[in-house]
Amino acid sequence: MKKSLFLLVSLFAISSSFSQENEVRKCIDDFFIAFHLKDTTQLKKMCHEEIIMCTVSTKNKGTKLKNDGFDVFLKSIASIPSNVIFLEKLLDYRIEIDGDLAHVWTPYEFFVNEKLSHQGVNSFTLIKEYDNLWKIVYIIDTRKMKSL
Repeated sequence: MKKSLFLLVSLFAISSSFSQENEVRKCIDDFFIAFHLKDTTQLKKMCHEEIIMCTVSTKNKGTKLKNDGFDVFLKSIASIPSNVIFLEKLLDYRIEIDGDLAHVWTPYEFFVNEKLSHQGVNSFTLIKEYDNLWKIVYIIDTRKMKSL
């Protein structure tokens, strides 16, 4: 009896954890669907109103952190010409969750008009808000030119 109860509780915990991971991944996937469609209204829905966006770049003078405002990001997405097609291909998802806090690590390759532009890693921090939806509160990424 004790083994059956332990197994049942373990299966429930695993199922709940898997469900949480799917919800977090869906938020990230929906963010990128809106991103590729240049849909700034939908992008806003995936993100917390106080979202922070940063980029880490390494150049000859060392590592630099650039803080990009979300409004600047949205304006840049909206201003992309219709003949420019871009795709950020996520290569993996590493998801960690503790209660209402999640972290997602996604290596990526970025293509412009089907040509590799750069690659790097995205790091997302999400929180589960009062409405039980996951929202992105922090994005930081690296951007490196692919050496061919």
